[in-house]
Amino acid sequence: MAKFLIVEARFYDHLNDLLIEGAKAALDDAGHKYEVVTVPGALEIPGAIALAAESGRYDGFIAIGVVIRGETYHFEVVSNESARGLMALSMDAIAIGNGILTVENEAQALTRAKRTEKDKGGEAAKAAIAMLALRERFGA
Repeated sequence: MAKFLIVEARFYDHLNDLLIEGAKAALDDAGHKYEVVTVPGALEIPGAIALAAESGRYDGFIAIGVVIRGETYHFEVVSNESARGLMALSMDAIAIGNGILTVENEAQALTRAKRTEKDKGGEAAKAAIAMLALRERFGA
């Protein structure tokens, strides 16, 4: 049994609740423990994971958030930099599942967040579990 930290950027409560529900269900199904921590926005997720990884208290991480395109360039910055930060951490053998949705509108987010549809929260948790298994296999 491993322990995961779900790091959520809580901006759209109803969408985050759906994503976290999926992530928790996947972790429960696999028999793992987890905690949830909230950060101000998607840009803060990689930093929170880096801090938590330094603590040694967690085996893997799930990033949860929703970024919906607006009228400014901010969408691209948040989407690209949060993904870049998570990728950089994963290159340091940190097991991470990326469940940050980057969408055009709320309807797309709902489709991706609902467990009965695309279940991206659950998929992110499964990805983190798979990456942890690989890390253990390779002795990293």
